[in-house]
Amino acid sequence: MIDTLNPRTPPSTTATPFSDYRDLDARTLEEIITSVKDRLGRSLLVLGHHYQQDEVIRHADLTGDSLKLSQLAGRNRVCQAIVFCGVHFMAETADILSAPEVSVHLPDRAAGCSMADMADVESVETAWAELAQHLDVDQITPVTYINSSAALKSFCGRHGGIVCTSSNARKILDWALGRRPRVLFFPDQHLGRNTAKAMGIALDRMAVWDPREPLGGNTGASIQDHQILLWKGHCSVHQMFKPGHIDQFRRLEPSGKVLVHPECMMEVVDAADLVGSTEFIINTIDQAEPCSSWGVGTELHLVNRLAKRHPDKSIRFLSPMVCMCSTMYRIDPPHLAWCLANLERGTPINRIQVDAETARWARVALDRMLELG
Repeated sequence: MIDTLNPRTPPSTTATPFSDYRDLDARTLEEIITSVKDRLGRSLLVLGHHYQQDEVIRHADLTGDSLKLSQLAGRNRVCQAIVFCGVHFMAETADILSAPEVSVHLPDRAAGCSMADMADVESVETAWAELAQHLDVDQITPVTYINSSAALKSFCGRHGGIVCTSSNARKILDWALGRRPRVLFFPDQHLGRNTAKAMGIALDRMAVWDPREPLGGNTGASIQDHQILLWKGHCSVHQMFKPGHIDQFRRLEPSGKVLVHPECMMEVVDAADLVGSTEFIINTIDQAEPCSSWGVGTELHLVNRLAKRHPDKSIRFLSPMVCMCSTMYRIDPPHLAWCLANLERGTPINRIQVDAETARWARVALDRMLELG
């Protein structure tokens, strides 16, 4: 199938090793990436997540957050191969939503997500079994953040659950609680807590579920009183922002506004002026008045890109420390050039394929979300 991308290229059976690209200079890598893309044309679709470094995202045909990119990939009826410059769970979602004949590739398989790794499906299955000893699990809706493995999305599909994003989490929790009295929310406790609190749910109606502790660190009696069970997981980037960073920004920029992602801890979200998804952050800065001042609490590459795009505005990274997505950073020009060159040669590497049964139930959970708009 891949050979049809460029029929003039004779098929090969051995992929070129990454070592052939690892030490190439930036100009050579740029030429390889650009020339392969030109030759493959519309048969190739390169997707770039907002958190990617500039040297990679400039080669993306489409940019966005993980769900937006996967949806766009699913609507494409021309491409034969997708190269997803993101992390593993994003490529999985693209594989689930794209046409069966389209292959999805991740330039570096080591590009994962620490948050997604905090809730593996075996731990969630164990938690579900423990809950069943104290509650009727038919009265619990599992809700997984889009930042999770296909296996967890499949778990939700099989158990009447659903997927959410940072922009629609409130709508999804409304839906879930309208059907059943309790929600198990994973893997990000902060998004779940911030969303539930904004809906008026009291903090004492929420409990953290620590998968390393029996019954998540709760008791059989206490678990009966909780409406929202929050998996003990977090984003390693957004976890770095602290209330003190907001205080420091306000001292430096008294008239400025603080804009943060809902994956930040509750104390940071409570102290911010505006809270929203990656797309919300981008749109807010794009539409802000000239000469306005912003302290932004999200991934470093995105904040720097926004600052370059809007020199008429003061855009500061909220933390004095470097907070970039280190796993996303694994996708670099050498890996992208290696992936594209092998795709053209007919020796594709790092294909991400979700098995049919997992994909079927994951699609159920995703479709439930998409049907809500």
